[in-house]
Amino acid sequence: MDLVWICVISAIIGGCTVGYFARYILRQSAGTEKIRELSGAIQEGAMAFIHREYRTEIIVVIIVAVILGLLGLATPDLGWKASVCFIFGAICSLGAGYIGMNMSIRSNGRTTTAVQKSLNQGLRVAFRSGAVMGLTVVSIGLIGLSIVYLVFHNDPYFLATIPAYATGASLVALFARLGGGIFTKGADAGSDLVGKVEAGIPEDDPRNAGVIADFVGDNVGDVCGVGADLFETYVEAIIAVITLSALAVGVGIVTNAQTAWYLPMLISAGGIVAAVIGSFMVRVSEKAEVGVLSRALRNASWVATALSAVFSFLIIYFLHADLGIFWALLAGLIVAVIIGEATNYYTSADFKPTREISQASVIGGGATMVRGFAVGLMSNWPVVLATAVAIVIAFKFASFYGVAVTAVGMLSTLGITLACDSYGPVADNAGGIATMAGLPAELREKTDALDSVGNTTKATAKGFAITSAVTNALGLILSYGVAAGLVTISGGKIAAAPELNLLSAPVIVGVIIGALIPAAFVAMAMKSVGVTTGLIVEEVRRQWREIPGLREGKARAQYGKCVDICTAAALKQMLAPSIMTILAPVLVGIILGKFALGGFLLGSLAIGFIFANTLNNAGGAWDNAKKYIEAGNFGGKGSDAHKAAVVGDTTGDPMKDAAGPSLNIMLKLMAVISLLLAPVLTHFGGLIY
Repeated sequence: MDLVWICVISAIIGGCTVGYFARYILRQSAGTEKIRELSGAIQEGAMAFIHREYRTEIIVVIIVAVILGLLGLATPDLGWKASVCFIFGAICSLGAGYIGMNMSIRSNGRTTTAVQKSLNQGLRVAFRSGAVMGLTVVSIGLIGLSIVYLVFHNDPYFLATIPAYATGASLVALFARLGGGIFTKGADAGSDLVGKVEAGIPEDDPRNAGVIADFVGDNVGDVCGVGADLFETYVEAIIAVITLSALAVGVGIVTNAQTAWYLPMLISAGGIVAAVIGSFMVRVSEKAEVGVLSRALRNASWVATALSAVFSFLIIYFLHADLGIFWALLAGLIVAVIIGEATNYYTSADFKPTREISQASVIGGGATMVRGFAVGLMSNWPVVLATAVAIVIAFKFASFYGVAVTAVGMLSTLGITLACDSYGPVADNAGGIATMAGLPAELREKTDALDSVGNTTKATAKGFAITSAVTNALGLILSYGVAAGLVTISGGKIAAAPELNLLSAPVIVGVIIGALIPAAFVAMAMKSVGVTTGLIVEEVRRQWREIPGLREGKARAQYGKCVDICTAAALKQMLAPSIMTILAPVLVGIILGKFALGGFLLGSLAIGFIFANTLNNAGGAWDNAKKYIEAGNFGGKGSDAHKAAVVGDTTGDPMKDAAGPSLNIMLKLMAVISLLLAPVLTHFGGLIY
């Protein structure tokens, strides 16, 4: 029996668990008529946005698939098989995001209702909704790769074709993450600025026309967008290891290419089983206090990580692979834990950095901004050093193949990590629905407890996503180096081509241009959120002016209008940075050549890593600094410190939920496009070099 069938069975186990959790959630009470009405409005807005976004993505997917097919006329490495894999990867990514978001928009009102019974019941509904997203991503990702393997692995051009599957997933992810991020942060920042700061009304006040759009954004950005992001990270990590299979055999790490292909897929299969077991462990007592919520999620993650390590060791042992692969993989698992703890330290209100931002808010908005940005910058050192150590260990024990395996190790427990991340938006929506439905204040305190833990898990998951994206992109870059002839293998030794050195003009120019692209991308994404924010502010003001009695709470706001504005703005604004991401590596490779493209990828990776981590942690710290003040510290809600903190949070929103996370996809998409382009560059070279 082909061992890939084990991966299929594991994915089916994950899919069955998804079905069980979905059935459990849908059997819970949907709440009162008012709760159902609010939840229905969120569902309607989210589905309307996704359908319009998907129509745009499908057009782009078809265009790129046709181009890949035509490239088959120039090189046999591409052609119709690459087009089929590309389309299949896009469909799998679209499906994973759609299924996960479909459950989250049906879980928010049910979580609000469940919390009325107990905090544990609310946690269970919200987390199982997140688990649907997490386990759907890994199950579809692995079964999709298994299908591609079973259909094409005997083809002589298999290693050149399979990256097309990841490219399709990456393209969809960029649109979903960036478009969803622009939507959610434009709505969030706009409603906060005009509501909290300008009008002085509470968060999620029904008089604010932007609040439903904000809730919709939580789902399209922080569930569907995150799911698409980590789906492509997951499959690209596996593909990077598979494409380095010849290198692994060349240096004696594995006995044959077949073993090198099996390893990452079987390790991922073991990770799905570990995530399923961990998911069932998330529970607290019926009279649980707030402090134990975070511990329950972290314990489940620890169990999944430990099980994944055990399964991975057994897989490596039974495949008779070099034990050094296990140490490389273990380094990835350990770094994932370190990154989670470091992100938690720099973004949680339980620790000094975030509380110092709250304290600075007493001085004013300027002090809030300075302290928050400093925290974001300082948060890089543990993450970067831990990642660097992991890369050194992986290379020491398993060469470049081990470096790619490190990313697989980080992502082996993605099912539980993504579950903890996607749980957050459901809890956030549940709190907003409680406020808009006029439920008792003590109920909002419970949903706020769930939301507070969700903010931390989201920040931690973003840190995990950033670092796994970097190690994943590095694996893809190494694969590009092998495929394009930048790296050669001879006699068990790896050597770089003479043209690939830091004193080479093409490489230097490539590094400089590569460093520019993340900065330009962040600027475009931030501006896009700013444009959308301005449109929401103007619309809310217009409704207050033109709808009699709205400000007094005697009339109903036109929530759908803000959803329409955010949808149109997000779809329009996401095009320019997305097109730049697709074209940049193609133009560098065609004009400056394959060696310049290698420098381009390394330059973008180094700068993008720092940018993404800074933006994520600064934004998360500003958010929780605001919540720390809202809990009654430094003057509490409505104080000058609170208004300054809201400004900081509003600035951090596009950083942590739009620009920063989208950088992950940009780095990986440029790397996988380069890998896909490698055969063309090898045959024809660049116009200048």
